[in-house]
Amino acid sequence: METKDLEKDFLTMVEAQKRTIYKVCYIYANDQDDLNDLFQETVLNLWKSFPRYRGDSKLTTWVYRIAMNTCITFLRRSNARPQTVPMTANVASMAADEDKSGQLKELYRLINQLGKLERALILLWLEERSYEEIADILGITKTNVAVKLNRTKEKLKKMSNC
Repeated sequence: METKDLEKDFLTMVEAQKRTIYKVCYIYANDQDDLNDLFQETVLNLWKSFPRYRGDSKLTTWVYRIAMNTCITFLRRSNARPQTVPMTANVASMAADEDKSGQLKELYRLINQLGKLERALILLWLEERSYEEIADILGITKTNVAVKLNRTKEKLKKMSNC
């Protein structure tokens, strides 16, 4: 494939998948700077891998897998350095209604307390991905998805009641 065609196809793919990329990055980001870094790093990793995408899996599955692996790698690296607390947090408002926005922020706060796999499971479930697609993205069995997802939902319920 010619370089110009490859670039055009890639940019079209990123435009179509940018909400998915953003949502994955948002789940793993501590603040707006992390979110921007994760998004940029994910797009870079997608670009590096794009010529090798063969279509064996759905495009969204491939994008999720790269985005999650990028974010998890970022977390590993950031856990190796001292934690910092941002002076300001710029959380994007996802809903016009303040009540819903508050609930959404609380949900994301609770999700951020989960482990890496649990975060990924909940994110994909909230995105209404099938158990089969979640299994493909995370590299676990469909049965394992169901069990871990139920445990994670229970954990979130307990966390919200505290």
